[in-house]
Amino acid sequence: MPVHRPEPLRPRRPHLAGLPLALAPALGLALALAPPPARAAAADTPPPASAATSTATATGAAAAAATATATATADTPPPASPAAADTPAPRGSAHMGMGVAAHDGVHGLPLTTLATQTEGVDVSSHQGDVAWSTLWNSGVKWAYVKATEGTYYKNPYFTQQYNGSYKVGMIRGAYHFATPDTTNGATQADYFVDRGGGWSHDGKTLPGALDIEWNPYGDACYGKSPSGMVTWIRDFLNRYKARTGRDAVIYTATNWWKQCTGNYSGFASANPLWIARYASTVGELPAGWSYYTMWQYTSSGPTVGDHNRFNGALDRLRALANG
Repeated sequence: MPVHRPEPLRPRRPHLAGLPLALAPALGLALALAPPPARAAAADTPPPASAATSTATATGAAAAAATATATATADTPPPASPAAADTPAPRGSAHMGMGVAAHDGVHGLPLTTLATQTEGVDVSSHQGDVAWSTLWNSGVKWAYVKATEGTYYKNPYFTQQYNGSYKVGMIRGAYHFATPDTTNGATQADYFVDRGGGWSHDGKTLPGALDIEWNPYGDACYGKSPSGMVTWIRDFLNRYKARTGRDAVIYTATNWWKQCTGNYSGFASANPLWIARYASTVGELPAGWSYYTMWQYTSSGPTVGDHNRFNGALDRLRALANG
């Protein structure tokens, strides 16, 4: 994994992004600050049946559940766990930064663009067919595309988005939205790699990213203790590296990381950090990381909403892609 620090390049040290060298005039991309589109809510939950009705129908319900289990395919989403307050979103609808504004708030935009930072975007099925030429002409040079979620969902727009960004000249990668409450980390890593999340040494493919953040379907930490969450993440990362030879990027928010991993610092030495914070500065980073590799700074930027900055010049981004 390359070192993304200021020159000279030290080969094979993982993920160090180039540090800021100079301030460029003003933010090159004009950001349209329209709020992100509302996400579809799941159907209302029906009122509970009476005790008598429950007793009379228990046998039939058990039989139906057994039949459904027997006939479900690997790509069938499990039911969403109940949320504490709001109706959970439908499984498969998650995307990068889905909970950032709600949990961390929106505190403005970066006031300037640093000369050594490189603009990027992330997309999922919510964006549909993306106007990649428009983004490229506006200065966007890299992209991440949602490939999978859990072990039940693949982005139906993945081919257009992943290949389309490549064809206009972007360096691109794929990401996986983690659901640690459905299957273990190694199983989800395999699902991801087998459905677009792999890596190739072509100078245009970034290592896969693990999107680990607030659970949009229920408990924020997916029902796991901090030690259980760290174990799940480690299993995913180890399996991904065994399959691809690369250390995956970790996308997260500092407040979630503190809450759900106990602010674990053990991944910082190997895995690049992609931090989510919608503010004028990146703010506090999770324990162990002294710098970030990527920063998702808004969900309301031009064309696709989610915009990011790679913490280095374009040559450092290519170095990350090359491994």
